Amino acid sequence: MTKAKPKASTSTSCAIGDPRFKALDMAMKRYQHNPDALIEVLHKAQESFGYLEADVLTHVARGLQLPLSRVYGVATFYHLFTLKPSGVHTCVVCLGTACHVKGSSKLVAALEAELGIQMGETTVDGQVSLLAARCLGACGIAPAMVIDGAVSGKQTPKDAVDKVRVLKF
Repeated sequence: MTKAKPKASTSTSCAIGDPRFKALDMAMKRYQHNPDALIEVLHKAQESFGYLEADVLTHVARGLQLPLSRVYGVATFYHLFTLKPSGVHTCVVCLGTACHVKGSSKLVAALEAELGIQMGETTVDGQVSLLAARCLGACGIAPAMVIDGAVSGKQTPKDAVDKVRVLKF
């Protein structure tokens, strides 16, 4: 017996008339509401909305017939997804085992002090978001960080601070 797939998701009242939700519905339809397309659908959602707010996650969960906990788990596992509006620039520090052993906690401390924010926050001016990743897959160049998509390895706290200072001005 085959499980019936929904034709369209009507999960939230904010979806009515919002072209971003319509684009998201089209993406889910393109993937035939297949739960295995969760990551692709989340990418489309973040592209459309800028970040993955609660209503969007609920909409995706209902549209793909998945538990909200699974959608949330995937959205919080991958560093490319964010649940909060991001700054103009993003600085992602790897906290994986190799990076941790090589001093990523010192990078985090230096960056938090320089930016005046904690990990997971965005500066008051909206310029820089400081984020953590469980692993960037750059273990050979630990400690690693990614600024606006560019990976930098073998970072010292001074290197990291110098890189974000450039972003602030």
